[in-house]
Amino acid sequence: MEYKTFKVNIENHIAQVAFNRPEKANSLNQQAWEEMKAIFEALDTDDTVRVIILSGEGKHFCAGIDLTLLMSVQQFNQIPCEGRKRETIRKFILELQACITAIERCRKPVLAAIHKGCIGGGVDIVSTCDMRYATEDAYFTIKEIDMGMVADLGTLQRLPKIIAPGIMAEMAYTGRKVFGPEAEKIGLTNRTFPDKETMMATVMEIATMIATKSPLSIRGTKEVLLHSRDHSVADGLKYIASWNAGMLLSDDLMAAFQASMQKTVPAFKD
Repeated sequence: MEYKTFKVNIENHIAQVAFNRPEKANSLNQQAWEEMKAIFEALDTDDTVRVIILSGEGKHFCAGIDLTLLMSVQQFNQIPCEGRKRETIRKFILELQACITAIERCRKPVLAAIHKGCIGGGVDIVSTCDMRYATEDAYFTIKEIDMGMVADLGTLQRLPKIIAPGIMAEMAYTGRKVFGPEAEKIGLTNRTFPDKETMMATVMEIATMIATKSPLSIRGTKEVLLHSRDHSVADGLKYIASWNAGMLLSDDLMAAFQASMQKTVPAFKD
């Protein structure tokens, strides 16, 4: 896969995806948003991929939306009809939301490996990831409040499902930086590491472990976890009953059972 604003490498069932605009602190211009959506949609349908690691090249993980793209909304003022103007702005926001939601809709687990700045849209992006790991000098900031706007790409919707409401509100109202150790303490990240190299090595170990599991079961687990997040316990129990009624009797179940009996490592089909 060749992209201008991302690096993508697939090996041993693991896709490594990296923001690749280091000269712009990995901020996302229009092409980057479109490429991110295309990448995760492609990885979703690539049966050879079982798990994804998302990281950033250069000094920072991701500085969010490119300011040039953000300021381009001023062009909408040229639309004379107020109704059509607002409709166009709404469409613009929904299209950017869809680029981030593509990460969540990707059926493969996504592990975010975050170093230094995770700013604005970067927080929106990691909020869609299944797991987050960070360096001690990584920092998270909901920067939109300092730009006179309300965060609109998913942070205010997803992050309250990850961290405590009071902490979430404090971050959203103040825009302050939450560094790696605090991020781990409040549950924003799974673990904190002294440097990027150590983090990437550990995240690769976790991804490798996930890649050895039943791909069908991993995809199902992500589906059910997302459903459980957005539904009641009763609804979730009915959903998993229906899911396993359709998926339980699989080749993967038999492969895992036989490997357990023979005390070997199961081999699963893509």
